[in-house]
Amino acid sequence: MKKSINKTVLYIVNTVFGLIAISPILYALAISFMPPDQIFSYPPKLIPKKLYFQNYIDALNAAPIIKFIINSFIVSLGVTVGQVATSCLAAFAFSFFNFRGKKILFIIIIATMMIPAESIMISNYLTVGSFGWLDSYKALIIPYLSAAMGIFMMRQYYLTFPRELYEAAKIDGCNSFKFFTRIVFPMSRPIIGSLGVYTFLVTWNQYLWPLLVTSKDSSRTVQIGISMLQFSENQSFGLIMAGIIMVLMPSIIIFIFGQKQLIEGMTSGAVKG
Repeated sequence: MKKSINKTVLYIVNTVFGLIAISPILYALAISFMPPDQIFSYPPKLIPKKLYFQNYIDALNAAPIIKFIINSFIVSLGVTVGQVATSCLAAFAFSFFNFRGKKILFIIIIATMMIPAESIMISNYLTVGSFGWLDSYKALIIPYLSAAMGIFMMRQYYLTFPRELYEAAKIDGCNSFKFFTRIVFPMSRPIIGSLGVYTFLVTWNQYLWPLLVTSKDSSRTVQIGISMLQFSENQSFGLIMAGIIMVLMPSIIIFIFGQKQLIEGMTSGAVKG
């Protein structure tokens, strides 16, 4: 009985904090469907009297939001695929291979996580600029094709695999590539899903780097493009909120469908050294 009460109280507390956390998004959603006179009415309205879609039409006319969403999707997908591939391969080498300097190299990779991204952003900008990559997908994707966080996550997961499994596969004539593609990779779907969701959301929400390397509307991502609504001639809170909701929806959908994999992957291999 006491356990049931504690569980109910926990659910209630979590529900309250969850509603508090999403209340700004719900309020932005409500404002996006309100006409201007209702937004500034007193007392403030929390629910629109009727759905007003003109804000979304005005937002689409004020800025090429669909193009920004497509750009962000291409960049986020490219970075996600690249990080999953490089992280899996690097983690496999650190987990199953023995080579000189293995521990030192892994420590160096992990140490890069302590370097603030802002401290190397100018040098990266000069590098991609010298390659002529500005205002292109290459500048937005290639510098992020590998990440120490992904390598660390995958390595921790691979260390949970019994070493005897790899030795038995070698005895049966299975080389390292086949062992990786036919055994390790299929068994890594939970952690791959976690890394994929995490990387996609982080890339989708990038602001400073896309701001540096893009200057044309045709190459901007959503986080940069949405700021154009603040300077549009028909500036209004309803228009801005409509644009924000359109930008948020893809990442929210990805998180809803991938939260299980994200949680499972983050906790898998957490106690393995």
